Amino acid sequence: MLLQGKTVVVSGVGAGLGHQVAAAVVRDGGNAVLGARTEANLAKSAAEIDPDGRHTAYRTTDITDEARCEALAALAVERFGRIDAVVHVAAWDSYFGGLQDADFGTWQQVLDVNLLGTLRMTRACLPALKERGGSVVIVGTQSSVAAPSEVQQAAYAASKGALTSAMYSMARELGPYRIRVNTVLPGWMWGPPVQAFVTFTAHSEQVGEEEVLGRLTRRTALPELATDGDVADAVAFLASDRARAITGQSLLVNAGELMR
Repeated sequence: MLLQGKTVVVSGVGAGLGHQVAAAVVRDGGNAVLGARTEANLAKSAAEIDPDGRHTAYRTTDITDEARCEALAALAVERFGRIDAVVHVAAWDSYFGGLQDADFGTWQQVLDVNLLGTLRMTRACLPALKERGGSVVIVGTQSSVAAPSEVQQAAYAASKGALTSAMYSMARELGPYRIRVNTVLPGWMWGPPVQAFVTFTAHSEQVGEEEVLGRLTRRTALPELATDGDVADAVAFLASDRARAITGQSLLVNAGELMR
């Protein structure tokens, strides 16, 4: 069990990757402390992955609010006595467009969520993490290193690229406390958002969903897309002691679409 006895804070728990990360934590023997803005999503996720409630706790959390971040970290300590890892899934990824049509006011909001929100949540967990060391795992995006041709998400990519730069500084700063900081970079990841994209594109172009999905998988070395469960497994590894000598690294989980 990769995470036996560990307590992991997971931000951004909804129907997709956040849920899969929390499920992986419990599956691998850990306690998952869930945060998101919508309480119904938190309750549903916790009930599905931990019906008896022994290994989960949750609290509504907006990572743009420092006090709410601190409250989620406090819940982890109150309920389970420790924090061993924090996983950052929470993000604003629904603003599309490039530079020419940019609304920089919205860009600032995206940065406040994706960059500063992640840093707020990390800082809230530091007192507990510093007690025995641990792991910070950031969910970034392949788009921050290779822009996709299908959609424009310049603000999202820029905010996640800034997080990767911040990762290097945090890895140096927090390393003396035995706190590791790493990033997982998913590519096209089969889960609710990509399923919705495939369905929408197929309907808009009046083609089959298989055609749209085929355009994505033709670029990958493996014959199918990585799933949000695959990404969650990579996160669980980086959160665990199996990755005790890994810090300041970015791991692409993309079925071989981009190789670096």
